[in-house]
Formats: sequence, structure tokens, C-alpha cells
Amino acid sequence: MEKDAGEREPSRQRNGVVGVLYGEFTDMLNDRDRYSVSLSDSALTIQRISSSPGRTNVVFNMTDCVGCRAHRGPDSADVGAYFTAYFYPLKRRWMSAGVARQKVEQCFRVALVQDPLVNFQEAERWAGAIRDASARQALRRDGVVYTEVRQPCRVMILVNPHSGRGQALQLFTGHVQAMLTEAAVPYTLVITEHQNHAREVVKKADLSQWDALVIMSGDGLLFEVINGLMEREDWQEAIQTPLGILPGGSGNALAASVHHYSQSPPAWNEELLLSCGFILCKGLVGSMDLVSIHLGSQQRLFSFLSLAWGFVADVDIESEKYRHVGAIRFLMGTLVRLASLKVYQGRLAYLPVREVVELPKGSIKADQPPSTPQHPSFCSSLPCQLIPNTSPNQNSRHNHNSTNSNHNTINNSSNNSINTKRPESQRAPVDTLLPDLDQPVPESWTVVKEEDFVLVLAIYQSHLAENLWTVPGAMADDGMIHLFYVTAGISRPALLRLFLAMEKGGHLACGCPHLVYEKVKALRLEPITPQVSKELLLYLKLTSSILSFHCSADVLAFNLI
Repeated sequence: MEKDAGEREPSRQRNGVVGVLYGEFTDMLNDRDRYSVSLSDSALTIQRISSSPGRTNVVFNMTDCVGCRAHRGPDSADVGAYFTAYFYPLKRRWMSAGVARQKVEQCFRVALVQDPLVNFQEAERWAGAIRDASARQALRRDGVVYTEVRQPCRVMILVNPHSGRGQALQLFTGHVQAMLTEAAVPYTLVITEHQNHAREVVKKADLSQWDALVIMSGDGLLFEVINGLMEREDWQEAIQTPLGILPGGSGNALAASVHHYSQSPPAWNEELLLSCGFILCKGLVGSMDLVSIHLGSQQRLFSFLSLAWGFVADVDIESEKYRHVGAIRFLMGTLVRLASLKVYQGRLAYLPVREVVELPKGSIKADQPPSTPQHPSFCSSLPCQLIPNTSPNQNSRHNHNSTNSNHNTINNSSNNSINTKRPESQRAPVDTLLPDLDQPVPESWTVVKEEDFVLVLAIYQSHLAENLWTVPGAMADDGMIHLFYVTAGISRPALLRLFLAMEKGGHLACGCPHLVYEKVKALRLEPITPQVSKELLLYLKLTSSILSFHCSADVLAFNLI
């Protein structure tokens, strides 16, 4: 039964907790349809006014709102004004099971008086109140500390038009552009023209002019941006610039991970883009681990996603020729590589997360550590201090190595090379967990006895690709490297079952005796396979972090929207 004005009045006066605003408006398209609209801190409630019994409310949660704007109608003679609110609630899919974010607009006409200015002011009052309520109701995950991007937020968006199937720019204009307009986010669009263009842009940019940098591409472009920021003289401040990711490539692993951290249902393709665009518009900033990698060539890199050696790296590299088909390229590459499954020889050592650990089967303590590496090696870790960095950084290529933050090959040629040299006077983060590559690993490290591997994968996010849920328990800033390795002897069907189970995060439950999973703080991998060609030894593919090498997981954190 309809309440009269006297019954609604107390609700409107409760200090903004319930019924912050109440009004009656008409539909934009039909003046005869009238609605009562009530805004609280948590919801916008809409009810059609009619004499029919049993009227139902439509309630929109303010956590699903990205913005609201006041505007005039298309007819200049119309004295009314309008406000339109934009929501992206989780709704059932049309053609498949499950839910995904879908756009819903709610537009109302304000015609309190015959004065257009008064009506517009009222519409703007509602639009402002809805925007404020939306900002207060951003999605937050329990136990995670967030900050907020300054409003209005000035954003630089870097788009790689050639990423994935070459549709990143079309996806931006078709989906993201409208969302940014709805959320009133001003932006400048930068279209990258060549490899390392984004790296060059952020190295020279006046970051005081930007509140956030957003990447619309695969994971490789963000890899360029992060390493460009870390090459600046003011890297300590630069790396604190909030970074955003919008999926526009083939793998989109970080975008899938960010979506997963938001506790949203699984999403792929354009649904994933819509979800990441929504997260971007809400403007919450969280911390994410950044991993340091030291290569045997003395090159140093910073990674945010993963490092692969062996099977996974081969699939990533060799499937480049299928890039035009999108994410299915990885399935095609997997099937091709399974047909000629290889074994890779190398020495692997790692620092477990716990100081006292039960040694995995086939491992020994590092009483007699590996000798000085005779082949390209790498190491990676997390914690660091600030001391002068005097190590030169050189170019490297091809070692069946892949780091899942860059799907672009690093070449020796001058136009494609990655050069991260710094002046000796410049301070840089220093790994406290990593011995020099020419030194043995400490006693606290575990040295894996096996030297024959099918793959080694070190990953710090939840997903290796949109449809590969590799570390179900990973968090963006858990301070750990999740190390997986598969030893020689696994059959092709068994390896295929592992990757199929990984789509739903079930690979660890397969009971495969060749699969080992460890949580580590640092690791060292020294490839010793002698039968790889000279060309392959020159090939180093950077996906996202730990390469032949040292790698450590306590180096830094950066801010991610």
C-alpha cells in the first residue's frame, strides 16, 4: 500500500543514513509514467507510482554504480532537466549459465517548476548525491587495505593496437570509453607505435600531471611500463603511481587475477573487460607485489606476474604465430608442444617461505651448493633495501625462458633491446635474500635434487591466463612466489590433464607425482641443457618475473587499481 508524504518524511531526515533523498519523477520517454525514487547511502530504490496493488521496488546497490550525470533533454523547448545513473550489476547471462556485470541505465526527468535552471539544479543535486554515494560504496575485500585515486582522476591510457588479435583499440572505443565518460574520468589516450614505446613514454613523462596510468593491452605492455618507471631517477615516487590494467591481449593474466581478487564470478573476453573497466571506474587502489630478477648477464628486471622455463615458455613463445586467433593460441601451442615433449636440464634452488620446512621428496639441503653457473642463469626474490646499484644491465635473448608480464620477445637488436642501466649514483631497491649468482646459495635454501624438468613455473598472481587458475589461494600482495615444477617422466596425457584441471584450479588435486608446488621467497634457476641451439640460447622471453636467474619476492610493491 502506498505511503503518504507524512510517512516518508522521518526517513528523509535521518542524518543521511536512510532516505538521503526522496523525489517523484517521470520517465524520460513517457511523462505519464511516474516513479518515486529514494536514495540512501547503500541503494537507489525505484518504485512506479500507480493505483495498482502489489507494486514492487527495484533496488540498485550503490556498489554497482560508476557515476551519474545531470543533463538537458534533446528538445530545447523542454523546461525539464534529467539525471542518468549508470550501474553495472551482476545479472544472469542471456546465453549461458552464471552471472556477469551488465550495464543498466536509469534516467529520470525533473520538472518541479517551469524554470529550466531550477530544474537543472535539482537534477544536478541528485546526480551529485548519487556520485557521492557511489564513491562511498566501492567494493572492498576483507583484510585488504585500499586507498583512493584522487577525484577527479587524470588518467593516461596506453593502448597497444597490435596486442592479441589486434582489436585493443576497437575494444577501448566500443566498451571502455563510454564507461570512463559515465564515471566522469578525464583521460589522455596514447597509442603505442613500437616495442618499448610505453617504456620510453613513462620514463620521460611528468607524472605530477597524472593520477593514474592505465594499460589496455596484454601483460607485456604493463611490463614495459613498470620497468620504465623503475628506470627513472625518481623511481621511488614513480612506482607509487597507481596503475590499472584493461585486458586487450591474448593471455590477460593480470586482468584475470585482478578480477578474481575482487571476488567476482569468473569472466572471460568482453565480460572480463567490462569487469576490469568497472573496477577502474570505482577507483580503489590496492598494493601488489613486484618481483626482482637478476639474470646471469647482470641484467636486472622487475616483474609482476610469472616466470616460466621449459614447456610453458615454449608454448608461450611458439604460439606467437597463432596470435591472430586470440587466447585459443595457447591451446594450439600446448597441443603442438605435447606432440614433441621435451626434457630440460637445469639446477633449481629456492628459499622456502617457512624457515623450518619438511624437505620435499627428491630434495637435499644446500650443504654442497651448485657450482658457479656455466650457462645463463637467473635469480629472483622479494625483500630489498636501498643501496647504490652498480650492476650493468645488458640485453639477453632466448633460453626457453618466459616471464608472463611481457609477451614481446626481447631481441639483441638495438631497436628492440631492453637496457636498464642506471648511473652509479642512483639508488635502487636491493635484494636482501639473494646471493650473487657466482656465489653458492645459503644453508637455509633447498636445492632440488632432480635436474631433468618438463617445466618450471614461478608465479605471483592467481592466474597464468584468463582461463588458467594456477594459484587459487594467491593474493596480490601475499609476499610469496608460488613455485611449480614438473619433473621428467610425466606422460603426455598426464600433463594435458594437469592443464585442463588448471582451468578450474584443480590441478593440485590431481595427485600427479611429477608435480611439485612450493611457496618460496626467492629462487635460483641455472639451465644446463647443452643441446639447445645457439639461437635458442639467445632467446629470452619476458613474461613476468623469475628467470635464469635469481628472483626475490620482497623487493617492492606497486599500486594497482
